Amino acid sequence: MPLSEHEQRLLDQIERALYAEDPKFASTVGRARLRRPSRRRRVQGAVLFVVGVALLVLGVVVQQFWFGGFPAVSLLGFLVMFFGALITLTAIRRGNDAPTDAASGKNPPRRSSFSQRMEERFRKRFEQD
Repeated sequence: MPLSEHEQRLLDQIERALYAEDPKFASTVGRARLRRPSRRRRVQGAVLFVVGVALLVLGVVVQQFWFGGFPAVSLLGFLVMFFGALITLTAIRRGNDAPTDAASGKNPPRRSSFSQRMEERFRKRFEQD
């Protein structure tokens, strides 16, 4: 979600104050890139998901590992599959949610006219109080 003009001005003021107070730290932070999820993490999650599916099916097929009428291997397979999917989806989501910076030349998505109208209404109500 993009910042409003007021929030952007406040952020710019904080940034200028940071540069004035500690230019070395500010330049170090300014150069730091946001950590993007690695491809390896997505692949690990997918492999974990496939192993979980295999364990789930194996637990149903091989009934030697049923404890008290409960398929323990299938439960383990489901948990492995769930965590594999969770790892993969969070890695993909973080990759899509990463904000873009001006140095890369990518612009953040533009706000719709609806969100602009809502923000303007909120600003008017805030200024009236």
